[in-house]
Amino acid sequence: MVKREIFAGADVLLASPDLLSKLAAYPSVGMVTNPTGITKAGDPVYEKLSGRVPLAALFSPEHGVRGEMQAGAAVDEYADGATGLPVYSLYGPGKAAAEERIGALGCLLFDIQDIGSRYYTYQYTLTDCMAVCAAKGVPVWVLDRPPFIGCEAQGNLLDRRFASGVGRFPIPARTGATIGELAAYLNEAEGIGCDLTVVPCRGVSSSMFFDEGDLPLVNPSPNLPSPDCALIYVGTCLFEGTNVSEGRGTTKPFELFGAPWLDSRSLLGELRSLDLPGCVFRETFFTPTFSKYAGELCRGIRIHVTDRRAYKPFDAGVWALTLIRRLHPDVFAHRKFLFNLFGSDEILREGFDPAGYLAEAEASEALAAYREGILRHRLYE
Repeated sequence: MVKREIFAGADVLLASPDLLSKLAAYPSVGMVTNPTGITKAGDPVYEKLSGRVPLAALFSPEHGVRGEMQAGAAVDEYADGATGLPVYSLYGPGKAAAEERIGALGCLLFDIQDIGSRYYTYQYTLTDCMAVCAAKGVPVWVLDRPPFIGCEAQGNLLDRRFASGVGRFPIPARTGATIGELAAYLNEAEGIGCDLTVVPCRGVSSSMFFDEGDLPLVNPSPNLPSPDCALIYVGTCLFEGTNVSEGRGTTKPFELFGAPWLDSRSLLGELRSLDLPGCVFRETFFTPTFSKYAGELCRGIRIHVTDRRAYKPFDAGVWALTLIRRLHPDVFAHRKFLFNLFGSDEILREGFDPAGYLAEAEASEALAAYREGILRHRLYE
């Protein structure tokens, strides 16, 4: 396959004397980034900016600037080995101190590859920073990156009563936006009101998946190694709030799910009977090396995507979770975290009808209004 020639917002910035000159005029610049913040040649963007603009500090989201931390792990403050820049954590106990430092900057850059899912924490790291910067009068520049799983908004919108770190605003499970587009939308829709500049990519289309372009693919986080995995994650991430393994600790996290007690053969038949588009379900067996059921043989299901643009991941995830609950009413268990992920508690209400719920969500005025709002900030055709 011939890949599209594309340039991330960071490459556009580095190739623009005018933009670099404007950035260099600030007294100090901070940067929120992680391993996805690289140039087309594969170099960390902050290394290329160091010495050209007054870069004063780096700020780390979940998983760390180097991506060495697993989900939820605390990130300590440290000095970057290549540049000597201090690195402050925006995830965990050091967050408040890091935000104080952001408020004292002349400008804040944000350069992280998003994946296009409501559950993904980096977008809330960004909006938290935007809120701090709005209060302190610090301009924010978002260096946009290509869509990871295309820009089609799908799924339900979060009910604010269930807002958390994995879903803070009434946006759909699949956001249908790049990180720059989402920042502009939320800046307006949520009244954040920061001085926002988005540096767009070049050569990008809104329907593309990341690996259809020629940029190096760096795992957005440790358990999301590919666009297909990230697409499936929009549905199977819901299992994080249950006693069903979402495949962490295997080579195919989120693409497979299961448990030692699961009747995988019956579940396979039920899923196949739905005739969901763009995918094939297959029975599988796996033994996680960490996370749920570490060291235990699990019976499960593997999802193979056959048509990325036809597949509806949120629908598949809702159906799979509902069917497992029906098959194992006495074994299936959940945490409140499931409601945070799902954005409501409806999925476990008595008489929940997946087909009706999903059809209603797709036809809702709320989703239509969101799609219209995102269109106003669309950067790519």
